[in-house]
Formats: sequence, structure tokens, C-alpha cells
Amino acid sequence: MIAIVDYGAGNLVSVKKALDWLGQDCAITSDPEQVARATKIVLPGVGHFASTAALARTGLQDAIADAIGRGIPFLGICVGMQWMFERSQESPETCGIGVLDGECERFPASVKSPHVGWNQLEVDASSRLLRGVPSSSFVYFTHSFRAPLTETTVACCEYGGRFSAAVECDHLFGVQFHPEKSGEIGLKLLGNFCAL
Repeated sequence: MIAIVDYGAGNLVSVKKALDWLGQDCAITSDPEQVARATKIVLPGVGHFASTAALARTGLQDAIADAIGRGIPFLGICVGMQWMFERSQESPETCGIGVLDGECERFPASVKSPHVGWNQLEVDASSRLLRGVPSSSFVYFTHSFRAPLTETTVACCEYGGRFSAAVECDHLFGVQFHPEKSGEIGLKLLGNFCAL
């Protein structure tokens, strides 16, 4: 069962509908025990980075950390991907889980923020998450802060400079865009995650 983690923020229903369409056994849950039993975990996110503080308060962060430690595949979406890093300038007092090094930053003043709409990916062909997704594919973004480029970056995007649009490290995956709102490309990505 794929656990879609409900921590009081996120695009939960759209993610569930996409996974249902792919024929996956999935459930929206705020129960740490159900998260601990999951075969895969998806952490969606829409809104402010501070909302992720609820993960620590509710025991969900411990359940996710334990699952990650056991090698359970994890996918963070939008704020869920940013939470994989150590911190974000959006809420300096809120810690991420820190499975990836670095800090998420605000877009520069030279571009309109938030970054909303369709933008093109530059894809690393070795990515398992993005297998079959060609470079220059369009996906849907809506965010005011961006993840840094790191050695885990498997897709980047250009908007006020290059930033990580997708990251991948062993069984950990994250996307800044919304696959559940990105049509066939998004469904391909989610299908790849489900097939791991």
C-alpha cells in the first residue's frame, strides 16, 4: 500500500486520483502506524514550508524516517521535496528532515514569484524516476522557493536561474513540480515510482 501522508497541507486528493488511475493500492493517512507499514510513501505539499512542522508534532516524521531507514521508496512533491532538505529560507525556524544537504531559497527579485505554470525540464537520462520522460518535457509548477542544484539533481529547470526540478538518491525521490497536474508526463513519472 502506498501511503499519501496527510499533515494538514498538500494536494492529497489529486495525488490519490492519479495513483488510483494507475491502479495502485493507496490511502491518504495521518496515522504514523499506517505510514510505517506502507510499501511506498508519498509526501505531497502545497503552501508554506512551516506547515511541515506538523510532521514532527504528530509522529509522522519519525515514521517516515524509520521507513526511509528501512529502504522504503519515498517521493516528496513540491513542499514535500523541499522538506527533504535541511531547511528553507521560507521558514528558518522549521527544520526539514535533512536527507539531502542544502537550503531552499526564494526566487530572485528579477523574476515574478511565485513561479506558476508550465515549464520545461532538462532531464538526466540515467534517472529511474524520469525513465521515458524526454528533456524539454513540460510540467506544472507552483512555488515561491526553489531547491538548490546538488549531486542528487536529476532534472533542472530555468526560472531566474537553474534550480532542481527533481532529485533522486537511492530510494529517495523528489519533484518540485506537480506530477498529478502534469498530464501524461506526470502520470509516467508516478508510474515509474510505483514500479520501483
